[in-house]
Amino acid sequence: MADSDRRAMMLKDRPEYNSKPRPLTFQADATVAEAVKAMTDKGYGSVVVVDADEKVEGIVTERDVMRKLVNEKMDAAKTPLSQIMTANPRVAKDTDDVLDWLRIMSNDRFRRLPVVDDEGRIKVVFTQGDFVSYTWPDLMYQAGQMAKASVLKNWHLWLIGGGVALYSIIMVIVVGSM
Repeated sequence: MADSDRRAMMLKDRPEYNSKPRPLTFQADATVAEAVKAMTDKGYGSVVVVDADEKVEGIVTERDVMRKLVNEKMDAAKTPLSQIMTANPRVAKDTDDVLDWLRIMSNDRFRRLPVVDDEGRIKVVFTQGDFVSYTWPDLMYQAGQMAKASVLKNWHLWLIGGGVALYSIIMVIVVGSM
């Protein structure tokens, strides 16, 4: 299905928007140890760093913990999130188009997208995995079209291969019945 054939879908139209649990949030002065404990307890891969009004200031992912804290041999109990967070991350509005953000995330190589309301307060965090169900039907359709085009393009090879297979089966039957 071409982009022009598709009605733009807003992030808030995705089923995940209302069913996703609230993101883990911490203020910038919280320690990495506190955030990692909460991430571990809840099975989350990131925390959103917010100010007192719940406006996004940064994000800390498992990768940030590994690369910026563990690799640098910093003390998680003493290191504030502000020291390892990705400050001012890209954020989306809930009315933004799904495909636009899927392209941006893919091109800019980031996996988590904080979604904010009109005041900039965190609502949900979308991951690239959340977009898979949106793109999967298109990918399956495209794969089917490619397979069909490949088969039809090489019909003569399929005809020859089918003839050889049929001849082989007949020979097995005839020789086996002797």
